[in-house]
Amino acid sequence: MELNRQQYLDYMTFKNAERPILVELFGPLIGLPEEWKAQGASEDEIGMEAFGFDYVRKHNVDVNTFLLDQTEEVILEENEEYILTRDSMGRTMKMVKATATLPLPLDHPVTDMESWLKIKPRYEFRADRLASDWLEKAESALASDSLIVAEIPGGFDEPRQLLGEENLCYAYYEQPELIHDILRTIGDTAYKVLDMVSSAITIDQLSVHEDMAGKSGCLIGPAQIDEFMKPYYRKVWDLLESRGTKMFRQDSDGNMNSVIDSMLAAGVTEMYPMEPAAGMDIVEVRKKYGKRLALSGGIDKHVLRQSKAAIRKELEYKLQPAMREGGMVFGLDHRIPNGTPLENYRYYVKTAREILGLEENPESGWARMAF
Repeated sequence: MELNRQQYLDYMTFKNAERPILVELFGPLIGLPEEWKAQGASEDEIGMEAFGFDYVRKHNVDVNTFLLDQTEEVILEENEEYILTRDSMGRTMKMVKATATLPLPLDHPVTDMESWLKIKPRYEFRADRLASDWLEKAESALASDSLIVAEIPGGFDEPRQLLGEENLCYAYYEQPELIHDILRTIGDTAYKVLDMVSSAITIDQLSVHEDMAGKSGCLIGPAQIDEFMKPYYRKVWDLLESRGTKMFRQDSDGNMNSVIDSMLAAGVTEMYPMEPAAGMDIVEVRKKYGKRLALSGGIDKHVLRQSKAAIRKELEYKLQPAMREGGMVFGLDHRIPNGTPLENYRYYVKTAREILGLEENPESGWARMAF
């Protein structure tokens, strides 16, 4: 079912919970479509359209708050196993063809202040960060009932892309002035760009991608978030919130329990995908934070490879009445894993719809506008 913009805003800000929302956040992992096809899946099932997930039209404002002067990647080496490329940051990237959806960097452009200063101009503000027709496109999208979305670089993820995970974690202690300067620079740029945007049109959702945690917990703690990330987040969020922005959505895999309080203090209003295998339990998070935090995802993707009884048990727990009071987009906690039987996935969708009381033959729309 297609939700209109205001329905979605009201639902995610706990103003209206008349109808639950069921989505597929990410879709299948590489190789699963071939498995399903061998099991008799239709083309609409392979493309996910057959399952009739809910969706809202979204429009990302045509502006750039990230690295400028992007160049085409250069292939350095390719064989049956992997492909090596050089990306626009100058990093050597390795993509394992059989299993990976994202390449991994083998080196990084920043090690100290001197190397940062070489790439810093590409993060600073320039007028061409805004496309000449960005407002026309945004107004047209708004007229078609689209959610207006703006993205900013991650307060952890962007420094991680520049320094690498290990070097970044050391730098918080050994080169704090470097991390402060990186975040101050991208924060100033994001502020200037989104100040211009929000002066002309209301941004509905601010989005940030972090992926800053693993199964054992977050890669940094509340102290680092409060000192480094919070000033960056609040600089942008305080501006947009004062101009009518309703949602600040953060994407991070892994166990984020230890830093949720710090993220709320930094302005975040929604977190996803809430991975159960990493210790994220949406029912417990909702009990603790109530309407202070909206959520998306949270249904254990690994249960789909178990029995139908296990699938129903998971759904009855995660989709219980207390979770249907708004601010909860129900969906798997990440991509549908390989080895998920097609029949189990069909059962999962049918049972979820049954528990949530959703219509039997909904309009399909996942492939046209995913969450």
